Amino acid sequence: QVQLVESGGGLVQAGDSLRLSCAASGLTFTRYHMGWFRQTPGKEREFVGVISKNVPRTYYADSVKGRFTISRDNAKNTVYLQMNTLKPEDTAVYYCAAQFLGLGDSSDPRDYPHWGQGTQVTVSS
Repeated sequence: QVQLVESGGGLVQAGDSLRLSCAASGLTFTRYHMGWFRQTPGKEREFVGVISKNVPRTYYADSVKGRFTISRDNAKNTVYLQMNTLKPEDTAVYYCAAQFLGLGDSSDPRDYPHWGQGTQVTVSS
């Protein structure tokens, strides 16, 4: 059974940094592209970024490009989301997701069959 567990969320001030982690189990981690999404109440789940499984490439939403960085540690079956210069509009529940197929550049949440439970990030102004 695939399990993704996010951690590292919390309450920070604008301009601060935060690093989220997503620990994966029940899958061969190196065979999966790993994505990060976020969601606020009443809105659709929004793509944040993705790291591919091979020769890791990363793709980001324009809203976070230059501020957020995704990395993965295959030895620990963990993907990270480093968030710098946080803004109040980054406030959301953040989810990691795993995708076996595809090219590792998908921003469509429907392409990801496996999801974590989410972790809350709140950025105060």
